[in-house]
Amino acid sequence: MENARAATPADIPRIVELAHALRSELRDMRGGGLWETREARLRPNAESVGPFLARDDTYIALGTIDDAVIGYGTVDIEVLEDGSRLGVVGDLFVEDGARAVGVGEAIADALVAFCTAGGCVGVDAFALPGHRTAKNFFERSGFTARALLMHKRLPDPT
Repeated sequence: MENARAATPADIPRIVELAHALRSELRDMRGGGLWETREARLRPNAESVGPFLARDDTYIALGTIDDAVIGYGTVDIEVLEDGSRLGVVGDLFVEDGARAVGVGEAIADALVAFCTAGGCVGVDAFALPGHRTAKNFFERSGFTARALLMHKRLPDPT
């Protein structure tokens, strides 16, 4: 049965493995390289995951099927200029063979629950342009577009 639970320090090696898989999948998509260096909230190494787990304003949810970890999601809470709080999903990934069975939804629900408990006014999530599956997933999970991010690539400065 699919479920989501909070990550623990014992889960760090699996989270790092899944974070590498996410980056490998998105890196070559339009906008993927910049997402990896700017929007992704979690670096795929133990030195990044450990401190992320220890913070009070961040959360990592693990998606499971029969207790096997097959996905993860991260969120952190940002305090906005007016003092309100906004949850920002940085990563949400389920292994390819385990998609479309409810694991991603369980992860997203856990991330939203963390933000709700944290007093957030909303939750933002990022989908790359052309990644229809991600966009549709977030829309089915109750997310709606609130902005379009436009980007102009410049010549390599070196």
